[in-house]
Amino acid sequence: MEVLRKGLAVGVLLGVGAGVGAALFALVPPGEQKTHALLQELPEQDPRRRAEAARTKELLLATLQQAAATQENVAWRKNWMEDGGGGRRSA
Repeated sequence: MEVLRKGLAVGVLLGVGAGVGAALFALVPPGEQKTHALLQELPEQDPRRRAEAARTKELLLATLQQAAATQENVAWRKNWMEDGGGGRRSA
């Protein structure tokens, strides 16, 4: 009975703590300036990061287009950047 009472008390305390935390999270949002500053610091806002992501997408699209245009299984290539020349290669 003692164990059940302690378990129930711990559960109630955890529930109350979670409720208070959720209420504080909802009632105390960051200010407008802080939100704007946080959005400016996102990696997607960095021009170098955006250029890198665009280049990666271009390479992926080029690889997919090349794979669609050939009968070769490009998944077996050790270096995907090289031009065709036969499926699986030994080391």
